[in-house]
Formats: sequence, structure tokens, C-alpha cells
Amino acid sequence: MRLRPAACAAMVLMLSSVGAMAQPAKSADQCFFTSQFENWRAPDARTINIRVRGNHYYRLGLGSECHALLDPGAHLVTTFRGTSMVCSPLDWDLKVSSGIGSPAIPCFVRTMTRLTPAEAKALTSKERP
Repeated sequence: MRLRPAACAAMVLMLSSVGAMAQPAKSADQCFFTSQFENWRAPDARTINIRVRGNHYYRLGLGSECHALLDPGAHLVTTFRGTSMVCSPLDWDLKVSSGIGSPAIPCFVRTMTRLTPAEAKALTSKERP
């Protein structure tokens, strides 16, 4: 069965609009440059709070528990490929090492949420990077 050119064009337009709806637009407010990432703190094994540009905070929700985050000597091993912008969980290649000589354990970032100023202010000292 052959499709007519008008039918093909309509199908392409329909599929492209469905793809656009499935992926929400990234606001410039959600993104930051990798060089602006300053500090982090893990209040538990599934959450990392990060500070960007001095007073902007994001919460990274992990797909599973990453217990190495809670070790006193833990440090993040981040690898950013491609662009120098971080806008979504897919931009993170995150591993955690619990100290010198310790292997870096991958931690899958499932969600990335920018905190509002009120949410950032409400962070406790255990949660604030």
C-alpha cells in the first residue's frame, strides 16, 4: 500500500507533535553550566542536594540507594559528556567513591528538581550543601 504525499506529511506532523508533547521544554531556569556546580550533600542514600552559582539549589533523586554517599570521606565522581549544560537527569553520569583507593560506585540520577527559594531556605544543616 502506498501513501500519498499529503498523507505522509500529515503523519510526520502528527508524530512530531506527539514527540514534542512527550518531552516538556527545558526552561533556562532549570539548566546550569557544569562549571557552576559548587557543592553537594546527601541527607540520605537516595537524595543528593547540590548548590549551583552560590544560592541556587537542586535535588537529585536517585533510582536506587547509594550508601557510599553517607560515608564520611565520600566524594562525587562526575563525568559530563557533550554539552557543558546540565538540564535533566539524563545529563548526569554520577559515581560515588567512599575514599582514596575505593572504587567509584555508579549512582543513577532519576530526577533533578530545582528548589524554590523557600524550599532552599527550609533545608536543614544536614541537608544544605
